[in-house]
Amino acid sequence: MDKVNIDRKKILVVDDHSVVRQGLARFINNEQDLIVCAEAEDAGEAITAIDRTSPDAAVVDVGLKGTNGIELAKAIKNRFSIPVLILSMLDEAIYAERAIKAGARGYIMKSESVEMIIGALREIMSGKIYLSPSIKESLLEKLLGGPSEGGGSPIDALTNRELEVFRMIGEGHSTRHIAAGMLLSVKTIETYRERIKKKLNLENADALVQYAIQWRVDEGM
Repeated sequence: MDKVNIDRKKILVVDDHSVVRQGLARFINNEQDLIVCAEAEDAGEAITAIDRTSPDAAVVDVGLKGTNGIELAKAIKNRFSIPVLILSMLDEAIYAERAIKAGARGYIMKSESVEMIIGALREIMSGKIYLSPSIKESLLEKLLGGPSEGGGSPIDALTNRELEVFRMIGEGHSTRHIAAGMLLSVKTIETYRERIKKKLNLENADALVQYAIQWRVDEGM
């Protein structure tokens, strides 16, 4: 192995789409100081890859099957000491704060340039937290201003798992389809739906579906 490879920081790429993994790996491997040491399509493969390759950082898609990227970031924080960059197509105004609270060191949209993603990766490996300027400002205002007069969005009361179920309801997925996508039982998803209805003060399933669809429209998701 040559000196260049020895000095390179090892990166784990976690995404359930092989095309995305391969594309991102190609760009990372083009950097003289970075190299992809492993790829994974779900949380289980990611944990195994970390045990096997000891990466210096992980780039994780938020929308994984089964355990989502935010929950995986929490698991990685609890078991390992490597920084995680969440890469997502989901609205950062909704998910970025949750990702950081779960243990991720950064959150960046998939719509950003590869150069921005590489820059964010280097930033979290230097010990910093990476967020877009608009989200940094929003979180700072929230921190300095304290609780908002309106008490925040009702959506804030949902757990990460409940939010994922709620998002998929808004996308028009059935309970059975959501269960398959999250690798959970139909009964478990039904329990999540009931919890969501109670937290959002919704009377029935139709009201839940309408609320979830409207939420997606309002958020431009």
